[in-house]
Amino acid sequence: MSPSLPGQRRAPGRGRRAFAATWWGQAWVTALEGSTLDAGRLSRGRTYARQGMVGPATVAPGQVKAAVQGSRPRPYRSSVHLPVLTDAQWDTLLDAITTRAEHLAALLDGEMPAELVDDARQAGVPLLPQPTELDPECSCPDWGYPCKHAAALCYAIAATIDTDPFVLFALRGRSREEVLAQLRARRTASQQTASPPAPTGVPAAAAYTRWAEDAPQLPEPPEPAAHTAALPVTPPSGSGLATTDLERLMTDAAQRAARLLTGDTTDLHLTQHQDAVRIAASNPGPEWFHRLIQTTGAQQTAFPRLTRAWRHSGPTGLTVAEQPHTPDPAAMTAARAALTAALTEMTTAPIPLRAWRNRLTLTGHGIQLRLGPDARWYPYLQEDDGEWWPAAPPDTDPVAALTSLWRQTGK
Repeated sequence: MSPSLPGQRRAPGRGRRAFAATWWGQAWVTALEGSTLDAGRLSRGRTYARQGMVGPATVAPGQVKAAVQGSRPRPYRSSVHLPVLTDAQWDTLLDAITTRAEHLAALLDGEMPAELVDDARQAGVPLLPQPTELDPECSCPDWGYPCKHAAALCYAIAATIDTDPFVLFALRGRSREEVLAQLRARRTASQQTASPPAPTGVPAAAAYTRWAEDAPQLPEPPEPAAHTAALPVTPPSGSGLATTDLERLMTDAAQRAARLLTGDTTDLHLTQHQDAVRIAASNPGPEWFHRLIQTTGAQQTAFPRLTRAWRHSGPTGLTVAEQPHTPDPAAMTAARAALTAALTEMTTAPIPLRAWRNRLTLTGHGIQLRLGPDARWYPYLQEDDGEWWPAAPPDTDPVAALTSLWRQTGK
């Protein structure tokens, strides 16, 4: 959506307003600090951002990435994810802009009118992050949600938005060029239909007679709502049950039921451990994340890696992360030959491939491919903590999986 935004690391001054000079940049900071992300972690990230630890940001639909300098020489790869708007939400937002000329004029001048954000929110279209929408991620070994590096990026985004308010649109899924082109098309269409010719009238008696002869059919009543997230009653006092927790579980159960109706039985027979990872991968917030670790007895250091494996490839990815197996030797031999040939073209220096069960590792390069039970190759990278982390969705072609990692690591 957007190339890397240039510029050296920027160290803002003290205070919330120091991160942004415009109201829309300050509004981002307000939304960030009003989110469900841990306030203590955000405070540490705010200090990192003030120290100029965040490098230039790259904005794409639903995410922004940047290198963040930590205590080690090599910067960490941090990112912040935000859900993109649906096509229906975009239509609502673009209509809200088109109907008010001052909104379009302000955007063309590079400004974001506050009334536009309010109008969009009232129409059910969030431009600024909602409390549970921000999803930070980082390559550092800190399993906190967020870590201080991703938290620093959250604050640094305010300066990026300060410079270009269209970054908000880009994070929600559409670039400046797309938004302006669609606004112009809507405005042209509205001008062409603004003054339709007046209809030719007919006598009232004739109109009534015509209607009585061909009375219109009444529309069918709408289908009842299939699910509501509101509890019918409040949980009994002293039961230890929270209304918000039960409503979240109700919503999750309804979503799983809807997937079952479409024939998706992926998560029908999950163990308690697998289901905990599935819920954690849905970004329930830091409180739920830590509670899932405590109640299931999961390892604090391994649980974030398993969560990332689920996000990339669901229950099969979880199996690949936890359970090495011995595949067909012919498949491993063929993959090893293909990878060796590909590496010969990628680099002049020979790179040894070490094989162990279903895993092929590029010795000394922190790259590993794992053959799953579904005959797909799962890419892994060795992070600074020495552990192997899932790095991308799987691929049926081991060379394609390797190439994606090779580019990702900048080899």
